[in-house]
Amino acid sequence: MPQVRAFACDDTSSQFHPHTVEIREPGPTEVFFDVKYAGICHSDIHTARGEWGPAKYPLVPGHELAGVVAAVGDQVTKFKIGDHIGVGCMTGSCISDPSVAEDEVCEQCREGHENFCTGTGTTWTYGDDREGNPTSGGYAQGFTVDEKFGLHIPESIPLVDAAPLLCAGITTYSPLKRWGAGPGKKVAVVGMGGLGHMGVQLAAAMGADVSVISQTRSKEEDARKLGAHHFYASGEEGTLKSLRDTFDIILCTVSASDFDYNSYFRALKAFGVFINVGLPEHNAKIDLNALITGDKVLAGSNIGGILITQEMLDFCAEHGIASVVEVISGDDITQAYDDVVDSKVRYRYVIDTATFNE
Repeated sequence: MPQVRAFACDDTSSQFHPHTVEIREPGPTEVFFDVKYAGICHSDIHTARGEWGPAKYPLVPGHELAGVVAAVGDQVTKFKIGDHIGVGCMTGSCISDPSVAEDEVCEQCREGHENFCTGTGTTWTYGDDREGNPTSGGYAQGFTVDEKFGLHIPESIPLVDAAPLLCAGITTYSPLKRWGAGPGKKVAVVGMGGLGHMGVQLAAAMGADVSVISQTRSKEEDARKLGAHHFYASGEEGTLKSLRDTFDIILCTVSASDFDYNSYFRALKAFGVFINVGLPEHNAKIDLNALITGDKVLAGSNIGGILITQEMLDFCAEHGIASVVEVISGDDITQAYDDVVDSKVRYRYVIDTATFNE
């Protein structure tokens, strides 16, 4: 088994340090690739700090991986050595389990929703016991994955820009497509961070009339450059009240338990949909009357299956969409976590794994 350099933390203080992990040799249907870049997602922080429950340490997070194929199993047909490959939040399900016959694959996996596998269950990219090395994620220089869960990164998208698409991109693309963002639709993106800045670009490319709602106007110029037609500061008196009955779709990327959901429900038109992709640490309180009045929909969304993730990557290539990134070294991860929580990054930190050699 090859050993690769990585960065890990040992407890909820999330102090990252150099580490070494063992990566399995690729099996017959697996691919080993050199991880070139790994994005930092807020869910990495929630996990590392134990905010979603106990974590297994030492923890090597990372589910936004972009790299180059270095070895393939003898039955692999989807990739060849030298291909650009991405891996997102999941690395397996019953559809890739050799013990599961083709006619026994669960309904969700057959329909392309591997993230909701009801057979053997979805295998997540890090922290999953079934992988043999449950703490090994993308903050490492190598990764092995079944070819079914590898994604082709189009050549026109630089690997450094592609990494965050594997989570931030699909997390926003999937619900926008499902709920019909496009010409004639007014879409509001709440929160202009790692997820929000992708939602703005994607909704605009789909042809929607796009608004950004952020606490202040500090990101207004950036929002408009990324395709927003309108910008509203929720911290300004009367803003949310003035937006009542305005939007067909609201995509909420905020992960705060004290978020004022009810004011945003009222900003929907009748029959509008509020899509929540943020996952706060504590339960939120909502007023059902704000939903019932106007037959409004409250929807959740959790990444997307492999087919729609590949569709998202191809859509981004077609429309020239990429993440706005700040590249950091392994030694910067600890500070980067605090910066993400404090909303200081614009708009996604991406780790250059070549710095692990220094």
